[in-house]
Amino acid sequence: MNPYSALADDVFVNMNLNTEMQLPTGRETILDFFERVQKTYPSLRNFYTRENGDFVLEEDKEQGHHRWLSLEPRRVCSGHVNPGSVDDAFEQHRLVLQLVPYMLSVSPLDCEALDFMMGFDFSYAGNHDELVAEALGTSSALEGLAEVHNAKILNFEPSITIALEDSCRQQARIMVETRTSAYHVRKDDFPDDQITVYFTLRQYGSLTPETSFEDTLVRLRDQHERMLESYVIDQVLRPLAQAISTK
Repeated sequence: MNPYSALADDVFVNMNLNTEMQLPTGRETILDFFERVQKTYPSLRNFYTRENGDFVLEEDKEQGHHRWLSLEPRRVCSGHVNPGSVDDAFEQHRLVLQLVPYMLSVSPLDCEALDFMMGFDFSYAGNHDELVAEALGTSSALEGLAEVHNAKILNFEPSITIALEDSCRQQARIMVETRTSAYHVRKDDFPDDQITVYFTLRQYGSLTPETSFEDTLVRLRDQHERMLESYVIDQVLRPLAQAISTK
């Protein structure tokens, strides 16, 4: 069982590989790559092209959990929404990274950035920005502005990125995304939408010749899980869930 599923309404685990060079766009290359992934995950059977030209292969979404994969001009993305475990999602990401050097001609030299990311969705029918400010707090420098008479918070999406070593090539970022608009606040009518917390570990730059994409992702995941357990869960996720539960 996914130990993080109790923290939010939906949890997703993604991997993004950003490349310096354009990825191949040939019909045969694209289909061969997706078909190879499909051999391991046969339920990936919905294939389509977005209006912007991105290629997508995904499972049916009706079951409440699904895998997906996309190819953009300079990015390979792999995701799993509500996986049974983080390991289930990680094995999918590992397979994709094992295939890209041979099937898409992506070498470690071509790596612009590699991400391991987890996202947490919280459903809430109210002012998202106000709730986030209440749950996570504002800095002392901003408290006065938020307390102006009759003021209503319209946008509050805290985000921070930190470097994890001196070269700044490995970074951690946490970002909160809200979906309340000025229209919702003006009408005092809030749809049941989702507040999303993204926590990402990113490795920038080309990899060394002896380093593989999979090994790099393993290291990112290990660091990600340590920081998630030490900081993100207790300081961000649980306060948001508790604030929603009191409304």
